[in-house]
Amino acid sequence: MVDLDPFDYSTPAGITAFLDHLAGIEDQLRLLRSFEGMLTTGEMPEYLFGRTRGVVGLLRRLIEDGCTEAILTGEERLTPELLAKTTIHLGNLGDLDPGAGEVPDIPQNVAPPTKSKPRRRRGRNTVLDDRGNRPAAGD
Repeated sequence: MVDLDPFDYSTPAGITAFLDHLAGIEDQLRLLRSFEGMLTTGEMPEYLFGRTRGVVGLLRRLIEDGCTEAILTGEERLTPELLAKTTIHLGNLGDLDPGAGEVPDIPQNVAPPTKSKPRRRRGRNTVLDDRGNRPAAGD
């Protein structure tokens, strides 16, 4: 039996190890709309860490159950919104003893990252625009 400690997300080395692990998982996924960086870019790594607290088994269950949901819904990719709807199930592990620490604490109600509102573009500066057919000074 191998005892794996949770990933540490408080040091650069810990973050790098977590991202490397996610990249390895990402390489193994066979979703039709998956893309490079699906698990390792943007706010996805922080979301995954928040949902699992870096526990490898919980991360595995979340991604497996998320992939099942992605296939069933036709999404065919993992997004924080899809994973937010995915419950982490420990499956047939009913013989574990919670008092002995065999059942990990599963974070509940972790909200997906919110999309920031798109910024309204400033209007174009029109000071130097040619307005056409105006009489020249002195005409």
